[in-house]
Amino acid sequence: MAGPRRGKSEKGGAKDGAKDGAKGARVLIVEARYYDDIADLLLAGAMKVLKEAGAVIERITVPGSLEIPAGIVIALDAAEEKGRPYDGVVALGCVIRGDTIHFEIVSQLSAQGLLDLSVARALPLGNGIVTVNTLTQALARARLEDQDKGGDAARAALALIGLKKRLGAR
Repeated sequence: MAGPRRGKSEKGGAKDGAKDGAKGARVLIVEARYYDDIADLLLAGAMKVLKEAGAVIERITVPGSLEIPAGIVIALDAAEEKGRPYDGVVALGCVIRGDTIHFEIVSQLSAQGLLDLSVARALPLGNGIVTVNTLTQALARARLEDQDKGGDAARAALALIGLKKRLGAR
């Protein structure tokens, strides 16, 4: 099976396309702290990528992944009112399957909420909510030396910020 496409250059950094227009871009990270260990790993990956790109980073936390879309809207509206809008958002969280259908509800509705928000507001958004069956899978997806899904979410947001700027969209 083919590995994930991460958009890394030979030197390990983000491709130039992911950095276009990123320097000085205001990026909001909204992280769910339901699983603190996973959240720390996802955050480390996202912060590394955003700092390397020269983005200005702000961060808020919410209780769980289902609250991430609402947290984003609250922060976006507050930033707009202050005249300091965000250029993009990185959503970080983890949903681990349990014995009930709660996993399906949280994973599907949080993803749908992020997609709806991104499309409705033309918001560059990187989805770093990992949805897994086990804690072992979550750790593998979150660690920088493994799958680095926090970094992937940041790279996605930066790529969309660059696209939006190149196209002159507001």
